[in-house]
Amino acid sequence: MYVPRIVVTSGEPAGIGPDTCVALAQTAWKADIVVAADAGLLAATADALGVPLTLERYDSSQRSAPHRAGTLKVMHIPTAAPVIAGQPDARNAAYVIDMLDRACDGCMNGEFAAMVTAPVQKSILMDAGYAFTGHTEYLAMRTRAAMPVMMLVSDRLRVALVTTHLALADVPHAITRERLRTTLRIVNMDLERHFSIGKPRIAVLGLNPHAGEGGHLGREEIDVIEPVIRELQAEGLDVRGPVPADTAFTPRFLQTADVIVAMYHDQGLPVIKHVGFGHGVNITLGLPILRTSVDHGTALSLARTGEADAGSLRAAVSLAVDLAGTGSVHAGS
Repeated sequence: MYVPRIVVTSGEPAGIGPDTCVALAQTAWKADIVVAADAGLLAATADALGVPLTLERYDSSQRSAPHRAGTLKVMHIPTAAPVIAGQPDARNAAYVIDMLDRACDGCMNGEFAAMVTAPVQKSILMDAGYAFTGHTEYLAMRTRAAMPVMMLVSDRLRVALVTTHLALADVPHAITRERLRTTLRIVNMDLERHFSIGKPRIAVLGLNPHAGEGGHLGREEIDVIEPVIRELQAEGLDVRGPVPADTAFTPRFLQTADVIVAMYHDQGLPVIKHVGFGHGVNITLGLPILRTSVDHGTALSLARTGEADAGSLRAAVSLAVDLAGTGSVHAGS
């Protein structure tokens, strides 16, 4: 029986990533779960939380086997400085990057079927000199992907983004016909490839209030969005819009769409986080690897308190296992 091997990067060491990885280990999985982390940090986290945990050193030469509750395979990567819960240290920035690089490269060479990422503290990475605006952009650079697309998934909703981590003032200039066209093609391709949705129904939001109100509230819909939609419709894609953002998330409309494509980060993500925060999953489309992630940040104030909710990490691992199990992504055994 095929058992996908999934690597989980434990994220910012001073945040709740280690806590949620320890919680994740308490459940049995139909996949071989490997956590990239400092083994001593995970052991100390389990002790702080009062959770019994047996750590096993990861050996890539061993065959994949389903994860056993109460154990955790660790791909040991040492931290550079002592970890104090709730207090990120720029000296450990290289440790975070090393985890991502090792996991990403392992997915590229077939060692892992997918990678799941716990949250990182972007400000610390940038303070340490890394050009890091987010996992999505970093992994695209690492895998040489032309353009990644961020999509968040909950039980009832999928939302993909045309632009991600940009200042709001820069968004209109970033929404070009080429970018929108590429985004919609990637969304269509990966909903078919990963989610087995034949001819996905794609609803595209307008950028402006009321989708521009016929040009009176902005011309992006007329000059960019509508022409791209007509072009892709002619190619056979089931894409519609531009849809006003204030009505697109009503229950009746959502029944007509498999995915909502929003123009910018805070146009679409607040809605999906309201619907399923703590249990949503971030998946990066357009990569040559399968990557899922949590829908939340590092929650520094909750680290090692026992109050961190591991629901989103469990959901991210569950989705990665489901998608990897379809065989749609290469994997080692």
